[in-house]
Order: sequence, then C-alpha cells, then structure tokens
Amino acid sequence: MALLPEIKALLDRQAASGRPPLQRQSVAQARAFHVQDAPALNGPPAAVAAVADQMIPGPAGELPVRVYTPEGSPPFPIVVFFHGGGWVVGTLDTYDPLCRDLAAATPAVVVSVDYRLAPEHRWPAAVEDAYAATLWASRNAARLGGAQHRLAVAGDSAGGNLAAVVALGARDRGGATRCWTRPKSRPPGASTPRAST
Repeated sequence: MALLPEIKALLDRQAASGRPPLQRQSVAQARAFHVQDAPALNGPPAAVAAVADQMIPGPAGELPVRVYTPEGSPPFPIVVFFHGGGWVVGTLDTYDPLCRDLAAATPAVVVSVDYRLAPEHRWPAAVEDAYAATLWASRNAARLGGAQHRLAVAGDSAGGNLAAVVALGARDRGGATRCWTRPKSRPPGASTPRAST
C-alpha cells in the first residue's frame, strides 16, 4: 500500500534532516522532534466554543487536562482522550488540533489528559492518571456541559491502549464506558473512528 503524500513528505523531511533514528534518540530528542513534527501532521484546527486548561486531582498530585466544548447546546456526550507517543512523548499542545476536530465533529466535550510519561514515571502511572481523569470527567459531567451516561474514552496509539485499559477497568468495577481508538493512519476516505465496548 502506498503512503499518503503528506506522510511520505514528512518521512522524506525527517530522513533529510540528519536526525538519528528514533531508537537512537534520547528521550529529550524524541520529545523535541515530536513537538517539531506535530504541525506537519495536523491540519488547521476546527472551531470550538471554548478551550480551557485545568488541573484536576490525580493519584500523584495535580493532573493537567484540557477541556474542549463544542458549539451547540449542552448536554453533550463526553470523550476522555489520551494522546499517543509510546508513553514517552506527546503533550496537550501536540494533540490540540486533533482534540478540537474531535470535539467539533462529534460534537462532544473532549477532556484531553496530560498523563505522566515514562521513563520518569514508571507503569502504572499513565494508567492511574487515565482512570482518575475518566472518573473526574464522569463526576463533573454536568459542570462540563456533558451527559454522564454518554461518556466514552478514546486514544491514539499508546493512548488507545490506555482507553482500552480504562474501559476494561470501568467494566470490572461495575461502570460502563465506550472505548474509541484512532488508527495511526486511516485509509483514504475513512474519517470516522471505530468503537468497541
């Protein structure tokens, strides 16, 4: 299968940059390159009614989240989103355009979670943060303009794994949630994520 032209152009730029391959990059290099490459992977951000950074209670202290509110009248469904990045890279900022798109297209309140990253924070830190953020979103649904009974978890790459773990944890504890994962690349013409429960 041929690569999308945008992906091929990004890979060509990376190859021409003289960067070491990912497996030889330091954590600091990988994070810096992720921030540098993010704009090329995202289109212009979608318009939403509001974006607010918040600190919520987490298992190891305050946990940063970014809440996206779509245009329209609440209550909206709520999507708790976990970014990708191999548990090592990824930020609220590098996933901002994707979260805006998700909030506008769904429409849903999107709570993007800045979970603790490895290697500084070993497993299960990211899982604990993801679960805590999901509980917070559920408990604060009305304040967020959301509907508690219409809550889903979603993620990209490593974040998709976190979404699956949170969904299974909610199921095992008697809660109900839907899990959405976003494939790393979509076939041409595919624009909607697939759901699993």
